[in-house]
Amino acid sequence: MDLAFTPEQQRFRETIRAWVGESLPTDIAHKVNHHLHLSREDMQRWAKILGKKGWLGHAWPTAFGGPGWDAVERHLFEEECALAGAPRVVPFGPVMVAPVIMAFGTPEQQKRFLPGIATGEVWWSQGYSEPGSGSDLASLKTRAERQGDKYIVNGQKTWTTLGQYGDWIFCLVRTDNSGKPQTGISFLLIDMKSPGVQVRPIIMLDGGHEVNEVWFDNVEVPAENLVGEENKGWTYAKYLLAHERTNIADVNRAKRELERLKQVARQEGVWDDTRFRDEIAKLEVEVVALEMMVLRVLSAETSGKSSLDIAGLLKIRGSEVQQRYTELMMLAGGPYALPFMREAMQAGWQGDFPGGATGLAPMAAAYFNVRKTTIYGGSNEVQRNIVAQTVLG
Repeated sequence: MDLAFTPEQQRFRETIRAWVGESLPTDIAHKVNHHLHLSREDMQRWAKILGKKGWLGHAWPTAFGGPGWDAVERHLFEEECALAGAPRVVPFGPVMVAPVIMAFGTPEQQKRFLPGIATGEVWWSQGYSEPGSGSDLASLKTRAERQGDKYIVNGQKTWTTLGQYGDWIFCLVRTDNSGKPQTGISFLLIDMKSPGVQVRPIIMLDGGHEVNEVWFDNVEVPAENLVGEENKGWTYAKYLLAHERTNIADVNRAKRELERLKQVARQEGVWDDTRFRDEIAKLEVEVVALEMMVLRVLSAETSGKSSLDIAGLLKIRGSEVQQRYTELMMLAGGPYALPFMREAMQAGWQGDFPGGATGLAPMAAAYFNVRKTTIYGGSNEVQRNIVAQTVLG
């Protein structure tokens, strides 16, 4: 296994770096690098720039309008975007539901839904978790009853990230209560403008509106919006979650944030603290190890071997790395990491904050927010069990 990049791959990296440098709006990069709030317009503006180039679905095959890059090229693209300060692509459309539609949808569904995802015009949300049904997703209760050529959906989803912006939502719904819980679940595509869909905000500690509850009250969904077969949704859900968990690893953002941590440590006077620098060194080793794991996955994909069976392992290590770098940033900032006034920050107050251009004010909010990463996408405790069963035997 050769983990070194070839000259052709290095040239590909340089091409991507040049394009991102020219195309990424500076105001968006400033917000990302300073941990400022990204609006819907910010996120969708970058998505549309990528979409116009044909790179929003950068992992898509050419048959569906993607660039047809191999696994290493996809990795290099994601790394250059992250290092330049580009926002993460909102994954629910291009990274999560699109592969499901490609693999299990009808040709009509592919023609109907994939173009809007590819251009960034249509915002998708995810309807998986419910109160009491998170890691134990098979216990979900949202019900879809078939009535002629439509389904009637009733129930509730929760922790729906950015659901307030959603045009469409892909949902796991229960269509059969007989047999094992996993065998009675179906995969539905639901227009969020449908009568009976209500989105209620969940406001977080920092005052941000990132997650939501989504309620379905006798929502009519055309039967043609069923993906694949009825009661086979659990199979499609596992396929999707493998992509989500690999995405959560996010080693490229970790590399960017590691450099930010070093900068914060230097300007806040803790870089000369040997014990604190030891903690940064430990984190850097973990980031390098995570990158090596990702590169091994890419090598396996390039050789035609399946890599998704270790997606859970990537998720475990990636989420823990994210928690560690936000923790160390807050420790480096000390008391200056605590204040958070969203309106003042958006007005530029952070620039006058001790720490200068790097800015410290969002660090406590980021620390608390990232506590969720070891829970969503399948809790790390459950992922360890899966790894033990499927990898270790």
